[in-house]
Amino acid sequence: MYFIKSMASLILVLCLTFAFTACGDAATTTDAATETTIVTPHGEGKEFTSAYVCPMHCADSGSDAPGKCPVCGMTYVAQEEHTGNDHKH
Repeated sequence: MYFIKSMASLILVLCLTFAFTACGDAATTTDAATETTIVTPHGEGKEFTSAYVCPMHCADSGSDAPGKCPVCGMTYVAQEEHTGNDHKH
């Protein structure tokens, strides 16, 4: 009986830990007072912060205008559409 209670307690603690940490990545935040979404790039460097970025974030890629990545040939995507964990590839 002690073993069953111990296992149930352990499972409960693990489930609660997962529930509170699973959605911890906040790439975008919403300001409730103004109802605006603040988008932050998920890396540093030109390949993450340019207006148009390569979906693969190749080194020294990124541009202020639409086009193709000189390294891998993929079409650049707008930074606003590519920030966060739900990438639109």
